[in-house]
Amino acid sequence: MAYKHPPLNPIRVFETAARLMSFTAAAEELNVSQVAVSRQIKVLEDYLGTPLFLRSHRSVKLTEDGARIFPAVNRALDDINRAVSTISTRGERNALTIQTHTTFGQRWLIPRLFRFHERFRNIDIRLTSSIHPFNPDRQNIQAAIQSGDGSSESCECDFIAPIELIPVCSPSLIEPIGDRDDSKSLSRHTLLHSFARPRDWPTWLASRGFVNVDPDRGLKFENSVLAYEAALQGMGVAIGVRILVEQYLRVGSLIAPFGPALPLNSGYYLLTPRGRPTSPMLRNFRNWLIEEGNRARIVTTETA
Repeated sequence: MAYKHPPLNPIRVFETAARLMSFTAAAEELNVSQVAVSRQIKVLEDYLGTPLFLRSHRSVKLTEDGARIFPAVNRALDDINRAVSTISTRGERNALTIQTHTTFGQRWLIPRLFRFHERFRNIDIRLTSSIHPFNPDRQNIQAAIQSGDGSSESCECDFIAPIELIPVCSPSLIEPIGDRDDSKSLSRHTLLHSFARPRDWPTWLASRGFVNVDPDRGLKFENSVLAYEAALQGMGVAIGVRILVEQYLRVGSLIAPFGPALPLNSGYYLLTPRGRPTSPMLRNFRNWLIEEGNRARIVTTETA
């Protein structure tokens, strides 16, 4: 007896929206519009003859039927992804896919990758960026570099670099008015924020006791790359991660006149799936990355 399968693309969209409990977040992960997500969910609901989500103005919630089918859909897609990943990597043994944050990739990793390729010319690195947590069961990605405290139930975590917060700005913003290192001078400037790191300004200001500076005011950008670019253009003061603004500080295109860097209890880590065999090329990348992290900390200490 032949069975008619449900439409697969709407199934995939449903699983993403149900897992993230957001049509907006699902659209971002799938790289489509929110309207497209809503349309695919409606196709599946029409096929099944029942609503899968309760929709409100600001949120969605699974219906009883949606909650009933979600675990089965999730398991099925995981099985498909694992099977496809096993097959698709056989012909690409020299390719290593690494996920990282946009700013870390642009400001820290990419400027160093030439040294990896000089040593391992037979390994191709494929770099992707994402703000979402690394999920090796659902992604055809061998490892990820993410910020955190180095703890994970599903991944091994190798420390790469520390996170230290330091306000930075263009020299042109400070020198003409003779600013000093105090909260009064900082309060006269526009603060530049990254949506990806919303707690950085409040954390640094609290550590300095700068209670007269509003940590939420200023200009806000999607990521730190854009905030740093705004600082370079003299638009205000960005709260930087030291290792990501180190080169700007070294050449003088940005300065740090408002006090010392604040170390956080977090850093950048290489995450690899726990309990899985590590390929030689991933082992080579891991060892090289740890070497680069050690090298960078030595340079930072010498120039501090």
